[in-house]
Amino acid sequence: MTCGAWRVSGIVQGVGFRAFVYQEARALGLTGFVRNCADGSVEVLACGPAPARERLLAALWRGPAGARVAAVDPWDREAESAADFRIL
Repeated sequence: MTCGAWRVSGIVQGVGFRAFVYQEARALGLTGFVRNCADGSVEVLACGPAPARERLLAALWRGPAGARVAAVDPWDREAESAADFRIL
């Protein structure tokens, strides 16, 4: 399984960012999760075909209305087996 993992920072909590990522990932057929972090960032683990992961990465930079994405950094995370995409 090939996965991508990113930590998104900026104004990404309290603006519907997790729901946005969830909808994008599900539409792309990816598995994994999105979750808020105590430091105000959001972590994303997305597993699936490279083109779908690249489209999700582009969407992370865009975010929902109200979000202000400052950075999308690779996050060192091992792949997990998941049947679907979840909000944690």
